[in-house]
Amino acid sequence: MRLDKYLKVSRIIKRRTVAKDASDAGVVFINGKEAKASTKVKIGDVLELHFGEKILRVKVLDLKEHVGKDEAASLYEVIE
Repeated sequence: MRLDKYLKVSRIIKRRTVAKDASDAGVVFINGKEAKASTKVKIGDVLELHFGEKILRVKVLDLKEHVGKDEAASLYEVIE
């Protein structure tokens, strides 16, 4: 699954266009490497998002095309 779509479906970022812009700006990393919006996300990957001073690290637990708002948090585990 594409990174920008995963960020939107998991509701880490609310809109896919914002997820694409963040990825292209170089603030999203997969397993320590800078990732673009089209980078493929796999189960077990560690995503790192830099929001100003704050860093969010999550581990991908599941990939689904569509989930409800209440299920979105089950797609990832917050590491830090």
